[in-house]
Amino acid sequence: MPPTFSYATSWAVALLLSIGTATLHAQDKPQPNIIVILADDMGYSDIGCYGSEIKTPTLDSLAESGLKFTQFYNTARCCPTRASLLTGLYPHQAGIGHMVTGNYDPNQFPGYHQDLNDRCQTIAEVLKPAGYSTYMTGKWHVCHNIHPDGTKHNWPLQRGFDHFYGTITGAGSFYDPAALCRGNTLITPVNDPEYQPESYYYTDAIGDNAVRFLQQHEEGTNEKPFFLYVAFTAAHWPMHALPEDIAKYEDLYKRGYGEIRKARFARLKELGLIDPQWEMAARAGTWKKIEHKPWEIRCMAVYAAMIDRMDQNIAKITKQLQASGELDNTLIFYMQDNGGCAEGVGRASDKSLPAPRQPMGPDDLQLAVIPAFARDGKPIRHGPENMPGDYDTYIAYGRNWANVSNTPFREYKHWVHEGGISTPLIVHWPAGIAAEQNGKLVTTPSHLIDIMATCVDVAGADYPQQAGGQPMTPLQGISLAPAFSGNEPQRKTPIFWEHEANSAVRDGKWKIVRYGKMGTGETQPWELHDMEADRTEQHDLANEHPEIVEKMAAQWDQWAHEANVLPWPWGVQKKK
Repeated sequence: MPPTFSYATSWAVALLLSIGTATLHAQDKPQPNIIVILADDMGYSDIGCYGSEIKTPTLDSLAESGLKFTQFYNTARCCPTRASLLTGLYPHQAGIGHMVTGNYDPNQFPGYHQDLNDRCQTIAEVLKPAGYSTYMTGKWHVCHNIHPDGTKHNWPLQRGFDHFYGTITGAGSFYDPAALCRGNTLITPVNDPEYQPESYYYTDAIGDNAVRFLQQHEEGTNEKPFFLYVAFTAAHWPMHALPEDIAKYEDLYKRGYGEIRKARFARLKELGLIDPQWEMAARAGTWKKIEHKPWEIRCMAVYAAMIDRMDQNIAKITKQLQASGELDNTLIFYMQDNGGCAEGVGRASDKSLPAPRQPMGPDDLQLAVIPAFARDGKPIRHGPENMPGDYDTYIAYGRNWANVSNTPFREYKHWVHEGGISTPLIVHWPAGIAAEQNGKLVTTPSHLIDIMATCVDVAGADYPQQAGGQPMTPLQGISLAPAFSGNEPQRKTPIFWEHEANSAVRDGKWKIVRYGKMGTGETQPWELHDMEADRTEQHDLANEHPEIVEKMAAQWDQWAHEANVLPWPWGVQKKK
C-alpha cells in the first residue's frame, strides 16, 4: 500500500518544529559562530578518527572533544551535495539534481535546472537576517556560469555571503585553480593583490583566506556572530600535493590495497564505528597483479598528503579561533561531499605530448577544469609514466584505492550504496555540547539536509516562507541539536536518494537501494538491506520481505514526484 503521510505536510511540520526549537535555544544561549567544513571526494575511512593511517590530528582532536556521527549521509556527488548542504533541501528541490554542466528547461525539468533556483535559500541567506556576518572560502560548484561576462546571480555574494575567496567551478589544478575568484571577480594566483604567498597551493589558499576573514571579522564586526563555509577541494583529483607532505607517506602504501584495507577495517571495529559482525565489501584490485606498483604507491601517497595538508589548514582555523577567544562558542561541522572516487581521470598513458606553448600572462584566466597546459606553458602529463604530485601532472588515484577509502562499504561516488553516500560527520562546540558527550558516537542516521535545520535552530534564525516574492520550499531536515545533550534526534520521514537513476530509501534499520542508468533512467530491481545486521550491503533480503520493499518503493515514488526527481531529463535537448 502507498504511504499515507504527505511529504508536503511533513515539510511544514519540520519547519514549525525547527522555528519553535530555535526560539528556545535563542533564549537559552548566545548565538554561536558556525563553521561548516566540507572536504571533497573522500571515503568513510580516510581520516584518522574514522580508521585511517593518514595523519589528521586536528580532526581527531575535534572529534575527541566533540561528537562523531557513524551514519551520516551525503548525496553521492559534489554538485548535488553542495546544493543540499547549502539549502537544507534535497538537491532536486534546489534545482541541482545532477551536475551543473547544462541548463534544462526549468518548467519541464525543475529538478534539473542545474543552477540554484529561486525557491531555496542558502544558510548564509537565512543567517544574515539573524545578525550573522557570512564568509566563504573554497569550492562553490552550484551554478553553471563561470565566465567573467556572464550572469553572477548564483555566485556566493549574490546568495548571502559577505565575502568570498575560492573557485566557482568543481575541480582544477591545485597550483592554478580553475575559475578562481575573489568576491565577484575572476582572478589568477598571480594577479591577486590580497594574497601572494611564496608558493601557491590551493588548500593553503583556502585555509589562509579563511583565517584572514576571521581576523577581519575580529577587527571589525566581532560583536556579531559569524558563519564561515570552508569548502576544500582536497582530495579531489588531480593528485597534487607538496613534497614535504608526500614524503611522510612514500613508504606507507607499499603493502598494497588489501593490507591497508584490512588495517582500516580492524581500526573501525576497534573505534566502535562498525559492527564487528559486518562483512567487508568485496576488494577491488589484486596487488600482486598490479603492473605499475611504484606509480600506484605514489598515487595513494599523494592522496594521503592532500588530506594531511587539509588537516593542517583546519588547524590554522582552530588556532585563530583560540587566539580570538571564539573557539568555545563556535559550532564546527566537518563532513565530506561523497565517497571515494573511482573515476579514472588521467590514468591512461599519454600517446604523445604537445610542444610547450607560450606561458600564460598574469591576467590570463584559467577556466579549464582539466587543462592541456600549465600556466608556464608546459603540457600536462598523464598516465603511469608520470609520478603524480607536480603542477604539470593530472592524475586520479583510481578505483582500487577508492575501494580502500570506502572501507568497509560497497561502491563509490556516483552510486547510492553506502560507499557512495556514507562519510564522517564531526561536530565540535564546547559551549553547546555537554561535556559528558565528548568523544561519543551518534548512531542516528543523519543527512546533509539536517545541517541547515541545525544552524537555524542554534542560531535562533527564522527560515522564511517567502523570499523575493517567491514561496520557499520548506526545510527537509531535522535539527541535530538534541544529540548535543545526549538525546536522539527524531526524524518523522525516511531519507531519500537519487543520482543518475541510482536510488535509495533509508527508514529506520531498513534500506532499499537500486542501480540506475543515467542515459535512459532504466533501473535494476530494488535490493533490501538490514542496516543493523548488514550495513555493508552484502545480503539482499528483497525476496524474503517483499512487503517491505513494496512499501518503501512506494515512498520513493511519492517523494520522487513531489521533490522534482521525476521526470528524468536525460536524452532531452538542453536549452541553449
